[in-house]
Amino acid sequence: MAETAPSWVPRSAWAGIAQAGQIGSPGPAGVTATLLDGFGLATLIAAPGGAAALSDLVESRVGVALPSSPRIVSRASHDAIWSGPDQWLLRAAAREGFADLLEALSAQAAVSDLSDARAAMRLSGPHVRAALAKGVMLDLHPAAFAVGDAALTSVAHIGLHLWQLADGPDGSVFEIMVARSMVGSFWSWLAASAAEFGCRVSIDRAAGRG
Repeated sequence: MAETAPSWVPRSAWAGIAQAGQIGSPGPAGVTATLLDGFGLATLIAAPGGAAALSDLVESRVGVALPSSPRIVSRASHDAIWSGPDQWLLRAAAREGFADLLEALSAQAAVSDLSDARAAMRLSGPHVRAALAKGVMLDLHPAAFAVGDAALTSVAHIGLHLWQLADGPDGSVFEIMVARSMVGSFWSWLAASAAEFGCRVSIDRAAGRG
């Protein structure tokens, strides 16, 4: 009898770990967690002395100038997030055409596609800072960490990349990105930290950003 080849289906980084619904205290949610899927993500590392040329190339292709400090720069379909001297994350809202873009950028940078290697989440709500303060090793007060700021830090011994977006209807908005292999541990910490405030969980499968 002929064997049937297995059918491989892409699996969300959050599959089997987090799901839509409410966790913790009932009633109005103090924290909203949106699990992000479907985005394209890559690291860009400029050659020595080549950061300006790389930034010009990225801007000509997607309209985003690479930030020179720990910041996130966003346009309609792409974000550039500082991740170290002459290093950035480039995120696309969708993966269509992303491989071709990365091939073009490889003329000016070392490029690595991380689209399936990272998990991302958007957090908002009136108690989002209080929940994050239970483990994030940063001062997230607006006077110290403003809209557009980005940082590499850790929580519960898990490395993460965090940045703040423009305020939404329910207040401050943060995004967090972690290695896919650490999603279970990160979610365990976040669920426990946000439970007292009530946490509403939703899933955005269409894109990586709002």
